[in-house]
Amino acid sequence: MSQLTTSQRQSAIAKSLLSWYGKNARPLPWRETRNPYRILVSEIMLQQTQVSRVLQKYPEFLKRFPNFTSLALARVGDVIRAWSGMGYNNRALRLQRIAQRIVDEYGGRLPSDSDTLQSFPGIGRYTANAIACFAFEQQIAVVDTNVRRVLSRLFPRQVRTMDEWELAEWMLPKRKAFHWNQALMELGALRCTVNKPSCATCPLNRLCKSAFRPKKYSKKPRRIKNPVIPNRIYRGRIVAALRKVDHNQSIEANRLLRIIQPGHPTLNSILFSTLIEGLQRDGLIQIIHRHKKVYISLPT
Repeated sequence: MSQLTTSQRQSAIAKSLLSWYGKNARPLPWRETRNPYRILVSEIMLQQTQVSRVLQKYPEFLKRFPNFTSLALARVGDVIRAWSGMGYNNRALRLQRIAQRIVDEYGGRLPSDSDTLQSFPGIGRYTANAIACFAFEQQIAVVDTNVRRVLSRLFPRQVRTMDEWELAEWMLPKRKAFHWNQALMELGALRCTVNKPSCATCPLNRLCKSAFRPKKYSKKPRRIKNPVIPNRIYRGRIVAALRKVDHNQSIEANRLLRIIQPGHPTLNSILFSTLIEGLQRDGLIQIIHRHKKVYISLPT
């Protein structure tokens, strides 16, 4: 490795990694399509969600909402129900709002350039570049946590002078960006992991500046007895409970409060009111006042 110039090392890394990816890539369904809608759905789903969970929900969601138009015209409550098991329910609403804007402003066709894509709700630089590359095969860098980790270990010196996007663009081959970006993410997921990377079976171990060097691992946090449940957990419980309510039906607020705090009750009525008001502002639920009582349902 020490005898190679920087450009020779870059070329050797690209050749080795692409060869490894061609033999070891997981058969993920979003890698087998260039359909912009399907790529968009997969990218939104993969935000903060494990691949194994997305593999289960992705085909179900696409069967229910196969294109931008069907998703744009769906009832909000139905979209939230279809998102069951994915967590972070706001993503379902953002995905539907993207579909509505695409239908209303772009004739049902997803824009292909990264800058325009970043103007949509819930689409940042990574997601925009991923769509541009994976749906439209643009020669563009993609940086997620796996790519960031792999490149920083391969090029620890360059990290000191370049930010993560500059480093990714500097390393991007002249061709095959689709396979290159997928290969980097695959390597980070399967070999160059956060803890205990598998350097012995990594295709780049002879070219990596950090291979086989001891890594500092963070200790697991000590388990705290009776931890305070975060508000996002309660928000998720509220939406999950409402998914079980029949269409066009609602549930009385006090009953819902009892449902979402099994065991030792830690959620008082004031905090519960704050939570449901926030969920209504986000468009995830609707609050109905009827006969001096408060009822809650998914949006219609």
